[in-house]
Amino acid sequence: MAFSGDRHMQQSTRRRLAALASVALLAFLATAAHARQEKGQLRTVHGTVYNASDKPVGSAIVYLKNVRTLAIRTYISDSNGQYRFSGLDPNADYRIHAEHQDLTSTTRTISSFDSRHDILLDLKVNRKKSDK
Repeated sequence: MAFSGDRHMQQSTRRRLAALASVALLAFLATAAHARQEKGQLRTVHGTVYNASDKPVGSAIVYLKNVRTLAIRTYISDSNGQYRFSGLDPNADYRIHAEHQDLTSTTRTISSFDSRHDILLDLKVNRKKSDK
């Protein structure tokens, strides 16, 4: 009978340890998921394209290049010169510039070390494309 009681006690202890391990694992996974969600929040870059006279330029083509994958996204600025790229990987570096007719802007870099999730970046098309 004593042997049966010891076996029951061992099984009970194992069940408690398994339940405790399950709770600890769930707590760890929830914490890791929350940290990943905060860290992995997607970014948005937006702004206005201006000409040399600081007037908004509609129909300018804004180029956004992922430096790691070399993928290029484009956006045609609206009649107020505004553009927007959303859903950007916060762990990637990007290069951005605008072109309109025979003019281009300076190429700007958006660093993965920049912790902002909403980046305002105005571009000025004031150089000939051949000067690039």
